[in-house]
Amino acid sequence: MDELSPLRLFIMRSAFVALALLILFFHLLPIDTQPVTLFAPELLPPLEQIDPAEARLRALLDQGTNRHLVGPDLLIAFAFAWSLRRPEYVPTLLLAVVFLMSDLMLQRPPGLWALLALLACENLKGRSRILRDSTFGAEWVAVAILLTGILLANRIVLFIMLVPAPQLRLGLLELGITVLIYPAVVFITRSVMGIRRAAPGELDALGGRA
Repeated sequence: MDELSPLRLFIMRSAFVALALLILFFHLLPIDTQPVTLFAPELLPPLEQIDPAEARLRALLDQGTNRHLVGPDLLIAFAFAWSLRRPEYVPTLLLAVVFLMSDLMLQRPPGLWALLALLACENLKGRSRILRDSTFGAEWVAVAILLTGILLANRIVLFIMLVPAPQLRLGLLELGITVLIYPAVVFITRSVMGIRRAAPGELDALGGRA
């Protein structure tokens, strides 16, 4: 099938929306709200039935291990990978709707993260030809810089608007995991989804040369 045929474009754009919904579905599962504890509560006696010193130790263990699980931002990682390889599959309006939907569903300040992510994707689209001719390392560095810029810009705007920002430690952890997982996202995009960069000289969706 022609990569730029109307049917192909419709299928791939629909596939990106389906992928985004799947990622958001797993984000909304209550998995990341469960505390990670070293011991199952039902296997230990109640605190009032044990030695006070052991009770204090268990309280410290619970305090130190009740952590929320943090994972990568797969939505923006896939959006970056698709924007670099086939910008016509993720047009601006489609990305804007998907990112805004993620803001609303994940209860972030609506529009801010969506706008920053959209600007980053458009930046990558404009540099797709340059990065196509460079190594994957250059692409990886560009993605890491943009993700860091989004994180900082988001926190700065929230600070100016006097809106509470997420914990910086959690944000940095999510950033690091997203950067580390990006090569796997690219591998899935190319090998599983079959989305590759346009060959030099190939026509794009607007009739220009790639």
